[in-house]
Amino acid sequence: MLQTLGEWLWWERLWLPVNVSWSDLEDTEGRIYAKASQLYGILPCALCLLLVRYLFERYVATPLAKVWEIKDKARRTAEKNPILENYFRSKARAPSQADVRSLCKKTGWPERKVEVWFRRRRNEERPGLRKRFGEASWRCTFYFFAFFGGLLALYDKPWVYDLREVWAGFPKQSLLPSQYWYYLLEMGFYLSLLFSLTFDVKRKDFREQVIHHFATLTLLSFSWISNYIRIGTLVMAVHDSSDILLEGAKVFNYAKWHTTANAMFVVFTVLFMVTRLVIFPFWLIHCTWVYPLELYPAFFGYYFFNVMLMVLLMLHIYWAFLISRMLYKFIFSKVRLQVFLCSYTFIHGTCVETMWQWHVLLLPFGSLSFSIFSLWLIFILQLEGDDRSDEEEDDSDPPKETNHKLSHMNGSGARDRANGH
Repeated sequence: MLQTLGEWLWWERLWLPVNVSWSDLEDTEGRIYAKASQLYGILPCALCLLLVRYLFERYVATPLAKVWEIKDKARRTAEKNPILENYFRSKARAPSQADVRSLCKKTGWPERKVEVWFRRRRNEERPGLRKRFGEASWRCTFYFFAFFGGLLALYDKPWVYDLREVWAGFPKQSLLPSQYWYYLLEMGFYLSLLFSLTFDVKRKDFREQVIHHFATLTLLSFSWISNYIRIGTLVMAVHDSSDILLEGAKVFNYAKWHTTANAMFVVFTVLFMVTRLVIFPFWLIHCTWVYPLELYPAFFGYYFFNVMLMVLLMLHIYWAFLISRMLYKFIFSKVRLQVFLCSYTFIHGTCVETMWQWHVLLLPFGSLSFSIFSLWLIFILQLEGDDRSDEEEDDSDPPKETNHKLSHMNGSGARDRANGH
């Protein structure tokens, strides 16, 4: 059974155009081709990036946070209570109203005090500002070097200036060392993000982040094995460009350099619109949709790659709408930048999860328009009413209880005595 599955998985018609076989992509003198076995290098690369990240956050981000006086907000700690602590760790972080009443009976506390305890306990689990700053600065640094390293590897390539050159000689295109390292670092980075999810800042879109990183690794792996490497490097460069400014805006927002953060946010919005809504569809998708058919008949890999790019385009359009709306509110209604950044993070995670699940479900039916429309509808329905606020909760002390009935009776008694009764 495993042999049959392996034969089906590596069936040439899934990965390569007609009349092309794996034997055609074997290394010859002067020509080296991408191989699936080269992807094994992603694991050690991811581990090395985790080590580099640890050293960066400890010896670069932490001292920088001290220089910029980035401090964690003082929080009220929840008082010791074994019953509530056991419930918090074993059952739920946010108990239902029925459970609150049950816990009140067990602890002898009033409802308000139990609710405040859980709010304080949840706030204790939330990461501090310095940790957020360290993570954002690491991602910003990586995207910076990945983007400009990608430009350095691509600037002298003919297919950057003439997209028809992307398919010249496809799929018999020799692998360049710069392409190998670009793919290795990008895929190693996303694999390291998967590994670090256990100790990174916990967001409510944890599941979406996992799906997103898996989807990214899947698409990059597919483009590597199918030798879609030239267009893959262009797509990575286009997407990394705006992420630098997004993470940079977070960094300066944490540092309270609000003018700089605001400026980066505006530039990010413009760059996002240009790269995701102009360059991506009118250059890159056109390149993958039209030019290949001039060379060979469509095959599964052609449809798979283009459907995924089209779904990404639909999501980019929706993200652009939300970003524009947030920008308008930010400029004219003085909405805090932090609200926008949290909103963008949630939008990105939820979009990718829905994209991946519904694309995989509907792809066998072969209807691109039906797949995109269904994805769109489900995504919007999922987005509505989903509260993913990452702000700290109010943990102020409960008001002292007063016995209004007793006060009323005391007041009545005093009046009766005053009247001589």
